[in-house]
Amino acid sequence: MRIALVAPLIAPFREPQLGGVQTFLVDLARGLTGRGHEVTVFAARGSRVEGVRVVDTGVDAALLGGTLFRPDREPTDDAPSDAAFAATLALVGSFDFDVVHNHAFDVPAIRHAASLATPVLHSLHMPVDPRIGAALAAARRSAHSPLVAAVSEAQAGTWRRLATIDGVLRPGIPTATIPWRATRASTRLLFAGRLSPEKGALEAVAIARAARRRLLICGPAYDPEYAARVNALVEDSAVEILPALERRALWMAMADSAAVLCPAQWDEPFGLVAAEANACGTPVVGFRRGGLPEVVSEGVTGILVAAGDVAGAAEGVGRADELSRQSCRGHAERDLDLEATLDAHERMYRRAAANRG
Repeated sequence: MRIALVAPLIAPFREPQLGGVQTFLVDLARGLTGRGHEVTVFAARGSRVEGVRVVDTGVDAALLGGTLFRPDREPTDDAPSDAAFAATLALVGSFDFDVVHNHAFDVPAIRHAASLATPVLHSLHMPVDPRIGAALAAARRSAHSPLVAAVSEAQAGTWRRLATIDGVLRPGIPTATIPWRATRASTRLLFAGRLSPEKGALEAVAIARAARRRLLICGPAYDPEYAARVNALVEDSAVEILPALERRALWMAMADSAAVLCPAQWDEPFGLVAAEANACGTPVVGFRRGGLPEVVSEGVTGILVAAGDVAGAAEGVGRADELSRQSCRGHAERDLDLEATLDAHERMYRRAAANRG
């Protein structure tokens, strides 16, 4: 199939990636290409995916700072995003594709995709947003109604209040390329993710302190004010803070850690960090909310506690020490691998292409 993948335009595709959506899109593009599909990624200026055709949309990601997702506020300015996606989707429309798969979580991306004659599939990568819901409803009324997919059953359940969900396309991870440890290398904990309130870096510090463990934090300064609060903790000798790591370096850090902390302050749509942690043989300790219970096999590959229960999570760190790292790896290989994800995407693409008039 000839497949167009429309990426979020808030950052170019290059290591280290800004977040899980970008990370997964790289794997998706490479995986589909490896299966013989003609894949084209439309991304911000300066993007590159080895082994995959990337079309530079000409969009300068730096101009879209006001559109960065914040769970507690709406974008400050839709005008740059509207112009960026108008140009991007017009560019997509100048090619001949069998299906266009949009991964951008912007109202303008959905609105301008509705003008394409090519079948469109939207993947939702964020919690429920009434603005996105309204845009999807309008797109459903267009001449070319799109398909819409969630990334977890939990996310699909919440989105169905606002939109018709045609299926679940869970992200997957390339377990065969991820190194892992069969035995625990240290007692250190790890938090990996963007430094913004919804990801819970400060809660990770509280959990590590209560558990009396060292903590490594690594992630991009997505929210400058929040990142400043996190960086103020460098005076604590038990907390080490690094910028976002390139993927292989992150995997090694995960494999060297006793547990990966996922104390999300929102309903995490999926939980790619948790999946990668398990692939590294490392258990997860986190809050039981969003899609995380679908990623972590509770009591086998991780310890999940009620949302906000820092004391319970700290106690869970000790319990995680007793979990089998071989079981973590086996779970990732069986239930979280990219190959099953690619199968599901191909089925949805064929379904979308069948609607082509």
